[in-house]
Amino acid sequence: MRPGFNEYMGHVLPYAANCTLLFTEVELLQRPPAARLAGFDAIEFWWPWPDQPVPPDAEVDKFVAAVRDAGVRLIGLNFFAGDLAGPDCGVLSIPARSTEFRDNIAVTMGIGEALGVPAFNALYGNRVSDVTPREQDDLATENLALAAKAAAAIGGAVLVEPVSGPKPYPLRTARDVVAVLDRVRAPNLGLLCDLFHLANNGDDIDAALAAYAHRIGHVQIADHPGRGEPGTGRLDLDRYLSTIAASDYSGYVGLEYIPTTTTIDSLRWLRQQKVTQL
Repeated sequence: MRPGFNEYMGHVLPYAANCTLLFTEVELLQRPPAARLAGFDAIEFWWPWPDQPVPPDAEVDKFVAAVRDAGVRLIGLNFFAGDLAGPDCGVLSIPARSTEFRDNIAVTMGIGEALGVPAFNALYGNRVSDVTPREQDDLATENLALAAKAAAAIGGAVLVEPVSGPKPYPLRTARDVVAVLDRVRAPNLGLLCDLFHLANNGDDIDAALAAYAHRIGHVQIADHPGRGEPGTGRLDLDRYLSTIAASDYSGYVGLEYIPTTTTIDSLRWLRQQKVTQL
C-alpha cells in the first residue's frame, strides 16, 4: 500500500477522496477499498442513492459495511438532494420535495452514527417558480435547523455550500452562504468552502477567505477552469489552502474533481508534490 496522502502536500491539511467523482472505474461499493489501496485514509460521498431519499435498509447496510471493511474513514456525506443536474436540485428548500429531505435526515444520521461521520452537506436548493424566494428561504431555514439538531445529537456538523453552473441555485458566493448560516444560527452549521465553485462564480477568493475562513466547516478542491485535477487549470490552490491552514481550520480537503484521465493517473500531482519536497 502506498503511504497516506496526508504526506503529499506543501501545507498541513490532509486530503480525502471524493468517491462519487473519483474511482468511477469501479462500482460504488468498490470505491472505498480502491481509495484505501491508492493511499487515502479518508473519503467522502455525495448521497449514494440519488433517486431514493430512503433506500432499503439492506442497501444502507451494504454501504456502511463497504466503508468499514475498507478501513477508511467517511468524513463527509451529502444529504439527499434530488437530481443534481435537474430543476429539483437541493430539495430542502422546495416545498413540493421538502418531505423527502426531512425523511432523509434520519437515514443520513443513521449512516453518520454507524461510521462516525463528522460532517453532512445540505445543498440549499434551486429557485422554483411556484413559490417566492422568501418562502423558499423560510423553508430552508426550518429544514437546516432540523438537520443541524439531528447532526448535533451524534456530534456532527451540517455544511452549506456555494454552487456554480447554469442551475438557478441562489448561493453563489461565500457571503451568500454565511448569510444563510447567520439566519439559521445553529452552532454546528458551517461553510463548505469549495474553491472550484467560488472561482467558477467569480467570487474573490482571497477576500472571502479573509472574511470567512473562521466559518469554514469543510474544504473541497478542483482546478479551474474545467473542474479537473490540480494542475489542469490556473487556480492557485496551494496558496488558498495555505491561507486556510493558517486559520483555525484543521480538517480534510476533499478532492472533488473530475479526472481528466484515470483516477490513479490523475493523482500524479500528489506524488510530484512529495518528490519536490524531498
